Amino acid sequence: MASTADILLKSNCIFTAAGEPPFSGYVAVQGGRVLSVGPGQPPESLTGVETRIYDLGDRTVAPGFSDVHCFFTGYSVGFAGVDLSAAGSCEELVELARSYAAGLPEGKPVLGHGWDPEAIHPQGTQALDEAFGSRPVVLFAAGCETCWMNRAAEKEYQFTPETCWPESYVRLLPVLLQDRDFIIPEFKRYMAMMNSRGVTSVKEMGFDQFYGFTDILAELEKKGELTLRVSFMSQPVAAPASLEYGRAMREKFQGEFVRFSGYNQMTDGSISQLCGDLKVPYLCADTTCVQDIDWDKIAAETRAVDAEGFRFSLHAQGDAAISKVLDIYETCRRDENGRLVNRHSITDLEFSDPADLERMGRLGAVAEIYPQIQSIADRAGKLAMIEEKIGMERGRYYWNRRKMADSGVTLSCGTDLPLLIDDIPQSVYHAVGGYFPEGGEPFNKRNMLTVTELLTAWTLGGAYDLYQEDQLGTLEAGKKADIAVLSGDIFTVPVEDARELKVDLTLVGGKVVHSAL
Repeated sequence: MASTADILLKSNCIFTAAGEPPFSGYVAVQGGRVLSVGPGQPPESLTGVETRIYDLGDRTVAPGFSDVHCFFTGYSVGFAGVDLSAAGSCEELVELARSYAAGLPEGKPVLGHGWDPEAIHPQGTQALDEAFGSRPVVLFAAGCETCWMNRAAEKEYQFTPETCWPESYVRLLPVLLQDRDFIIPEFKRYMAMMNSRGVTSVKEMGFDQFYGFTDILAELEKKGELTLRVSFMSQPVAAPASLEYGRAMREKFQGEFVRFSGYNQMTDGSISQLCGDLKVPYLCADTTCVQDIDWDKIAAETRAVDAEGFRFSLHAQGDAAISKVLDIYETCRRDENGRLVNRHSITDLEFSDPADLERMGRLGAVAEIYPQIQSIADRAGKLAMIEEKIGMERGRYYWNRRKMADSGVTLSCGTDLPLLIDDIPQSVYHAVGGYFPEGGEPFNKRNMLTVTELLTAWTLGGAYDLYQEDQLGTLEAGKKADIAVLSGDIFTVPVEDARELKVDLTLVGGKVVHSAL
């Protein structure tokens, strides 16, 4: 085998995520894998006639980033049907939808996206009922947090504008995911968008049995058209967790780019809406959680999944919910050291009890944190909410990633996309700096991570969460060449300026899938 590199990356900031500090050196790529990594100038023997050399200066070279909690299906809804962003009134919405519908096959539902909910305020179903009759119409607002729909759509899909979130419009998803003319180009655009942000691997949440989208993933993998490694989970919504489906998917996907990763489930919800399950009642209401959570059902499903050798990811935001999830995991299979055999995880961990984080570390459960979550809040509003709901004394334990790291918890990073869109430099600003978008005084600075810890969570931690740390997550000889290059030295730029950095280059399997150079 030739010893020359296909691609040679030279930089003053090589971050391998393998436990060593960043250094000035090189990464050589050959045949889709890392050929060698080292400090200083690369040996001349690595450079051949066809070697593509990138002199990257102070840019950061890192392993490709993994987002371990995404909903492409929820993201795709924001692009379904006709673009309604130009509409300025309900009448214009109706006319745009009517014109679009004229070009659709008869009976096909009419979908749209992008109207401004701040400027337009649809009331009731009458206008759409009169315009479309029994043909279902769903027009999603920008951000997809609400929609306008007719009575036929409410009856067909069994949700309303007041319950416009993915778990509710699950009956609409087959319409989208089985529309190949829409969903395949949209997924390719999605992959390109993620690649442009340095993301090379994702864990996608697919409701129930993913409504046939796995066949599309298999087809794209066979054709060599995937530029994103996809691990997917089944999230039971319309039906209980299916072990038969899991076994079939585990057997079906054994290739380079697509794998079945287990099961995902919500437990509690947001503290701001009194839906976070707390150990001590809210200050503003005589309750520890307004949701009715079937913990016995969640525990039974988790143990059944665990017995089959699958892993479960449980979403928990309140301290009681996190504690109850750990109680469940403690009943799962463990090794002689008391650590979980399967890599069960907890997603979000908004507000936690430090003692439970120590327990989590001993148990070996993985944390799937949202390091960009502060980007959708403002300091005054968030602190007022915390003060009202739980008080600032308990608020000390908000986003306590420092305690997770100090307790030996393996950290990985997610976005809950489309809630957030991956921006790793932005995540440094928030999860290292503790800043809200407007800057100013950091919030709970003592709970934040270092740049090294956060980038390790985005890389090696994500690979571990996806059972791929032997092949991905670090820059080491023999590993797959999934690489991201940031536009500056993320370790020396002031944290308050980190958001200015972008992704200049992304490689997946040694192939350039994004370049801004």
